Amino acid sequence: MEKRTCGKSGIEISSMGIGCWSYGGGDYWGPQAQSDVTAVVNAALDAGINFFDTAEGYNSGRSEEALAVALEGRRHEAIIGTKISRPDPAAMREHCEGSLQRLQTDYVDIYMIHWPHDEFAIEESMAELMRLQEDGLIRAIGVSNFGVAQLTAALNTGATIAVNQVCYNLLSRAIEPGVLPLCREQNVGILGYMPLLQGILTGQYKSADEIPPVHARFRHFRDERPEASHGEEGAEEEMFETLEGIREITEAEGVPMSRLAIAWAMARPGITCMLVGTRNIDELEQNLHVAAYSPSADVIASLDKVTAPLLEKLGEDPDYFAGGRIH
Repeated sequence: MEKRTCGKSGIEISSMGIGCWSYGGGDYWGPQAQSDVTAVVNAALDAGINFFDTAEGYNSGRSEEALAVALEGRRHEAIIGTKISRPDPAAMREHCEGSLQRLQTDYVDIYMIHWPHDEFAIEESMAELMRLQEDGLIRAIGVSNFGVAQLTAALNTGATIAVNQVCYNLLSRAIEPGVLPLCREQNVGILGYMPLLQGILTGQYKSADEIPPVHARFRHFRDERPEASHGEEGAEEEMFETLEGIREITEAEGVPMSRLAIAWAMARPGITCMLVGTRNIDELEQNLHVAAYSPSADVIASLDKVTAPLLEKLGEDPDYFAGGRIH
């Protein structure tokens, strides 16, 4: 598995990482067996995947706990990224120590602010993160879901930011006009998440109504969907037209849509790592096929072309969930 360096941190992580949101089980993804988590983590390490992404907010901390159990005896082989939900400078150390306890480790490799919060001055949040770094509780500072203005403000504090974790896939390309070029210019690594848009880019759905409400809350969908809160008209028709175009390219290439989608994202310049949610060994084996597959320049160009109209329709707002939080 190819390793890529996270910005200026010197930390090398695999080009594919394991997203641990489902670990520990919860309302969003349903039950998750610890035996499957342990099997996936160990098999991933054996295959050369060393990056595991979690957060204190994933299943009320149970994701961190489940990852710790799975990494028993192999913590030294792993790079762990976790996230703080609210970057309150007065509480950051307490939250970091809570994550360390749940992860059963003395340090976090990459500690990220999960979402930007205008209620806290970024200068104070970054200052506290730098203190945690100086004290050895974290190795590198990261952010998640930061737009151009927010990332610029964070960089202007003098903090060295290793990564920005953002949503990125064939149907969600909003980072390309602004966020991606800025990260490349400033040597900030990009951790891409949701490469399959929570299953939509597997090709299993033929219409928007087939998609479970909890997975139909993005800006791609109409705002009257039960779980949606973005306040926009959506682009359901355009999305499924785009999916049909992707399907044609997939069939011509002779690979599963999911493999092509993940490989496309991993091949983009500036992408350090793509996170794949992996719940069991079967899913891991499917994802590992991506590492052995490289789409040609012609295939990548075709995918860029067929997905460009949806990018134009949805625009440059990289917040696909609520709208307006990222700028």
